[in-house]
Amino acid sequence: MQAILSWLSTLWWFIVVLGVLVFVHEFGHFLMARRLGVRVLTFALGFGPRLFGVVRHGTDYCVRAIPLGGYVKMAGENPEEPRTGSTDEFLSRRKWQRFQVLIMGPLMNILLAVVLMWAVLLQGADVPAFQDQPPVVGSVTSGSPAEKVGIRAGDRIMRVGGRRADTWEQFFILIGTRADRDVPIVLRREGREITVRVMPKASGAYDAGDIGVLPDVHPHIAGIIAGQPCEKAGCKAGDIVTAVNGQRISFAAELREAIEKHPGRPITMSVTRGGAPLQIVVTPAQSGRVGKLGIQIGDEIKTIQPGPIQALGLSIQRNYQFGGLIFQTVVGLLTRETSPRQLMGPVAIAELSGEAATAGWTALLSLMAMISLNLGILNLLPIPVLDGGHIFIMAVEGLVRRDFSVKVKEKMLFLGFALLMALMVTVMYNDLTRVPWIERLMFWR
Repeated sequence: MQAILSWLSTLWWFIVVLGVLVFVHEFGHFLMARRLGVRVLTFALGFGPRLFGVVRHGTDYCVRAIPLGGYVKMAGENPEEPRTGSTDEFLSRRKWQRFQVLIMGPLMNILLAVVLMWAVLLQGADVPAFQDQPPVVGSVTSGSPAEKVGIRAGDRIMRVGGRRADTWEQFFILIGTRADRDVPIVLRREGREITVRVMPKASGAYDAGDIGVLPDVHPHIAGIIAGQPCEKAGCKAGDIVTAVNGQRISFAAELREAIEKHPGRPITMSVTRGGAPLQIVVTPAQSGRVGKLGIQIGDEIKTIQPGPIQALGLSIQRNYQFGGLIFQTVVGLLTRETSPRQLMGPVAIAELSGEAATAGWTALLSLMAMISLNLGILNLLPIPVLDGGHIFIMAVEGLVRRDFSVKVKEKMLFLGFALLMALMVTVMYNDLTRVPWIERLMFWR
């Protein structure tokens, strides 16, 4: 029963997220069409049979059965349909006016992404302290791709795949999109630059690239429960834990795992207190099958609390950076630098929507901002069927100073449709491989 409720919740939030993003996109087309005097016949959310709606001023505002998109239908927008030549028909308007109608859908999605991210940033956020710091390697994971090619602590990562990596955030993005690809990395070591080639291994459900380098950070003991093992052993709040049993610890999750793996067995924690190193031997208490020390663990973070104007600037900056990443990903798919395995379809979006809703409104709005930006930018690609494809065809017609025939446009649209179907098959296959019981049935994997 719990699994069914969880599935229904995930489905509900998927419909909500997709519904909002599609509504905003189509509302952009609708607003500009109305402003320019183009007659709108239908404003629909979803496809398939009409469930309900209302007709106002000649426009059918309706909800349809399949909640996987939506559309605005304008009078005279299809060359194959009968046209009267009236000025309120889409194809009767000048190319500049048609361009405005087409561009407004993607622009509304991009604007929504900026507004949502602005709202998120206004709430303030805790981010890793190292995120905006230069990527100087603090440690290299044993057996990792980085260790195999000789990357070592103290190396400053300069470029990944020919692109600058000024911060750890940029580095993780650049390396994360190149799983199982041979990537040149430029390092600065002892005042000179060297280049190594490394193949990031795919990790996680979305095959993010990872080479096994970590920043020079360590978790700290944020709080101690009185009478528990760590207090008895002499731990203090504020202690920075650098290693457990000689193994370097960089993040809170690693420390938590190291403690849980040793119930009833002593461990040696290397800590730094007031700048001085200490060794603390402590035995985790057994709680079920895991060990507990009675401490609260925290990563080194910093709090961002911008005002309205600063938050808007940060939102524009982040969306600009994410937009560049989207274009890099598209180019990477064409040049085979980026694995198609990283593409997500409706199943993955639904899963992420459910997880984000569970995590709270801030996580849900952040996810919606990212998906909205993707929707806006991808719709601008010069692929027939998409808004960008129609704009591209109009631009070419303008350059050659003549309109293409209906047959030529049909061939272009068919090509675009074929590309989109191939893309949909790819993302749906990716989604299905992320469902454990379905993947087990794929004997060829």
